[in-house]
This record gives sequence, C-alpha cells and structure tokens, in this order.
Amino acid sequence: MQIGFKSNYQTLIKAPVEKVWQALTNPATVKEYFFGTDLFTDWKVNSSIVWQGEFEGKAYQDKGIILEFVPNQKLSFSYLSSWANLEDKLENYLFVSYELKTVAEGTELNITQANYNEEKAQHSAENWAMLINELKKVVE
Repeated sequence: MQIGFKSNYQTLIKAPVEKVWQALTNPATVKEYFFGTDLFTDWKVNSSIVWQGEFEGKAYQDKGIILEFVPNQKLSFSYLSSWANLEDKLENYLFVSYELKTVAEGTELNITQANYNEEKAQHSAENWAMLINELKKVVE
C-alpha cells in the first residue's frame, strides 16, 4: 500500500543486530534518543503504535498501526504525525519500514518511508540521519 514518493535512508551501526533492534523497539531506549518520546505498543501486527511527548512546549501524539514485525529483521508501521495537521484517514498516513541486516562491521539499517509528496521526501533522509545519530550514541 505504498503510495507517492519514497524516501530511503541507509546507515551502518557498529553494534550487533540484536542491540539495534532493542534500541528501535524498547520504549525506555527509544525515549533516550528520540527527544524524550514515550512509545506505546504491544508490537503485534494490526495493533496500534503511539508516540507522544512534548517538543518546544507543545504536546504531540503521533500514531499508526503495526504492519509487520519480524524480530531482528524487519519492522513496518503506518504513521500519522499530529504535527502534520491532517485528517485521520488512510491516504494521510506514511508507511515506515526498518530493515536490519548483519554485516561484518555491525548492523546495516535501511529505513524506507512512503506516501510523501516530493518536497517532504527530500527532507526525510536528513531527519533520519539526525535521529539515527542519536541512536548510535546509545548503542555503539
């Protein structure tokens, strides 16, 4: 169900796949590198996923649905940011996928987001680079 423009971000993390997976899926670890965001989900396919917190004095709540969950390999979910000020309907959701692969140096992480317009797709890789650099500080 991927629509519109896609954004891809790929990086090498000098840590084992299991440690990177834990950093992506453990709410306490996510809070460490994701600007204090609280993460709520049970990681079951078709279950909800919610990120909430406060940024620059403004509360936010982003949400989605778990689409795929294969431990240490792949995680996919839909995503609607409250910052987008869009109606809660399917065509306004992004589709995010994390794919992890063991390589000699650690873990290759590939993040794909779909259902962007062209302008937002161009900025996505920069945003992921900033966030994943914070994750690297936690796991490397």
